Amino acid sequence: MRAFAAVLILLATATPLSAQVEPPLLAERVASGALPPISARLPVDPMIVDLKAQGRELGEYGGSLNMVMGRAKDARQMVVYGYARLLGYDPATMELRPDIASDVIVEENRSFTFVLREGHRWSDGAPFTTEDFRYFWEDVANNQDISPTGPPIALLVNGEPPLVEILSPTRVRYSWSQPNPDFLPQLAGARPLYLYRPSHYLKRFHAAYADPDRLEKAVEEAQARNWAALHNREDNLYKFDNPDLPTLQPWAVRTAPPANRYTFERNPYYHRIDTRGRQLPYIDKVIFQIASSGLIPAKTGAGEVDLQARYLSFDDYTFLRQGESRGNYETYLWRTAKGSHLALFPNMNIADPVWQEVMRDVRFRRALSLAINRHELNEVIYFGLAVPGNNTILPASPLYRPEYRKKWAEFDPKRANALLDEMGLTGRDDRGVRLLTDGRPMEIIVETAGESTEETDLLELIHDTWMEIGVKLYTRPSERTVFRNRIFAGQTQMAISFGLENGIPSNGSSPSEFAPTAQTQYMWPRWGQYYQTKGQAGTAPDIPEAARLLVLYDEWRKAATAPERRAIWERMLEIWTEEVFSIGLVAGVLQPVVVSLKLYNVPVQAIYNWDPGAHFGMHRPDTFFFGAERPRTPDSVLTAAARARH
Repeated sequence: MRAFAAVLILLATATPLSAQVEPPLLAERVASGALPPISARLPVDPMIVDLKAQGRELGEYGGSLNMVMGRAKDARQMVVYGYARLLGYDPATMELRPDIASDVIVEENRSFTFVLREGHRWSDGAPFTTEDFRYFWEDVANNQDISPTGPPIALLVNGEPPLVEILSPTRVRYSWSQPNPDFLPQLAGARPLYLYRPSHYLKRFHAAYADPDRLEKAVEEAQARNWAALHNREDNLYKFDNPDLPTLQPWAVRTAPPANRYTFERNPYYHRIDTRGRQLPYIDKVIFQIASSGLIPAKTGAGEVDLQARYLSFDDYTFLRQGESRGNYETYLWRTAKGSHLALFPNMNIADPVWQEVMRDVRFRRALSLAINRHELNEVIYFGLAVPGNNTILPASPLYRPEYRKKWAEFDPKRANALLDEMGLTGRDDRGVRLLTDGRPMEIIVETAGESTEETDLLELIHDTWMEIGVKLYTRPSERTVFRNRIFAGQTQMAISFGLENGIPSNGSSPSEFAPTAQTQYMWPRWGQYYQTKGQAGTAPDIPEAARLLVLYDEWRKAATAPERRAIWERMLEIWTEEVFSIGLVAGVLQPVVVSLKLYNVPVQAIYNWDPGAHFGMHRPDTFFFGAERPRTPDSVLTAAARARH
């Protein structure tokens, strides 16, 4: 990463300040003296974005980007899309590169020194320095009133907090006695781990710094429980719901909730520039119009947006294409990167003892997987454009092997029937449905969050092939909170939901999704809860293979070399494939992305993923810009992009 930083510094040196042009939106404020000139607003070593090297165009300033969102909480999507991080993913290589930090010096995956950009400022013009890191660590994370449970669990390695050293105004080091390979990816996440706070702003709400009388009055006016509650209300860099809270993102929120329309305006002190010295973002404002989520496809098809993907699904594609001529937009199809777009999760922590024994038998899970005709699902629901197979990594991952996706995922009802017979489940009722050991019919209720007909359409097709092996499938939709709580309580037999979030890992990516590490893993919620709470709740895994995955995950965290981490990854993937803890359906389902014909630099072919990726974020919306209406992308190019395998 140090070499990368050196290139940026050379570029910055080669960019004359005389070539820098003020964004017109800020020119009047600069002329009046209300805002310093651009040369005084940029860091000494701004991040240079070489668009030509990326095959994209140098842009022009101006314009408002219109999007539609389904709720006020979606204001946080601007932090996701803005994607200003200490370091972030390069979409071409999926490697981490410095961003807000000019350099990150890593030693043995235990010590991480961040070098900040001299002269970098918050959106209100206050200096961004290591004081902001110190404030968070000492006065927020380790203050019992603000953080009664202590520092974020993401900063603990086997319970050990980091040693945080402020080395200078631009250098801060985090170190542990053991390796912490999860650390940097967490900083680059869609919802990042924040190591800093705008201390100059938040100190006015902190008892250690604020005037007591003024603070007491502020607490009363805000109707807060106490000063710590007020501080926490003011301090949320991710929620993006406080226009007064300074930011480092390309756009700053200018609207306080509640509202039906949210405006985000360019950050005058943003740290990125193009090779001409023009400060990013190119676009002046982003507008979120709030509407019912069910109306968003219609509003998009009517041409009311400049860029939209959220609240659109593959089901909307035909309708969106039909509206292109009157809406002056075109529709791209970006490939998603989940291990499986949707997967089935047999609940091995179900409270029913008979069903628990069945769910924990690997022969049962393999039989259900073999009895799914994934080719049919792909052709009927996804027009043959998806990738059938297990809930596992994708071909774009350097760890990929074909057997990970294919084993136990072929359509083979004869073999599935043989596995169930081998389990002793040979009795059937007059419908042909197998009987459990206590005489009950083998009827499985698959529960959904009830947010899409896509899930029920898939389950209808699976119903028919499962009946061929004597398993009767029913579907039960419910509200997402109820859906989750039933799974956590052991009341759900099986759930359908999104598969693995990161289908394109490298050996440096965390394999935590492949081990019982979180309650939200629907196949083993109580085992995941046990891990999350350090044994205070839930139960320890009592399937040897699941317990082994946890041991391997711990070994991966301690591994010092890339070959060691790769070997551990491969062993975990082998266990995951053989055990079929979740049942994948298809991956790489295409995400419609609607783009105005006046909007430039949006890639025609790209990955749309939450983490890693931050949806639009990894593709740098600060480099998108408006221009004259451009020619439509030929259908042949759109089709080729959609069929490309990432």
